[in-house]
Amino acid sequence: MIKKNFKDIKIGDKSVFEKTITEADVFAFAGICGDFNPLHVSEKFAKNSMFKGRIAHGLLVAALIDYTLTDIVGLGGIHISQLCRFKAPVKIGDTITVESELVGKGEEKNRFKINSTLKNQDGVVVLIGEAEGMLPD
Repeated sequence: MIKKNFKDIKIGDKSVFEKTITEADVFAFAGICGDFNPLHVSEKFAKNSMFKGRIAHGLLVAALIDYTLTDIVGLGGIHISQLCRFKAPVKIGDTITVESELVGKGEEKNRFKINSTLKNQDGVVVLIGEAEGMLPD
């Protein structure tokens, strides 16, 4: 990744990132955020839930968007807000592909808007995101 100037980023710029969610990811995230909900950490509990097994934390999945934001706007970009719409559960072992696109720029304050779609290995949309950020001079 490189440092970019605001004028260098263009509407339509895109980035793609792919990651398989592992058990280690889920337990590390639980330790970081303190969310040990048995839907995430107990197969015995989760197999009797509506999901029929353990699922990843929604915000763990949403965090996968970060790579694409930095890839599009370059080093030093600041993530100001993130809207997430969770559409389907992500299970351990799912491979998630993040596709993000720069859809708006505001020259006055060097602001940008990026939309993201996250899909699993079967093409099912699991999350839709809308980010706002800025790229300081």
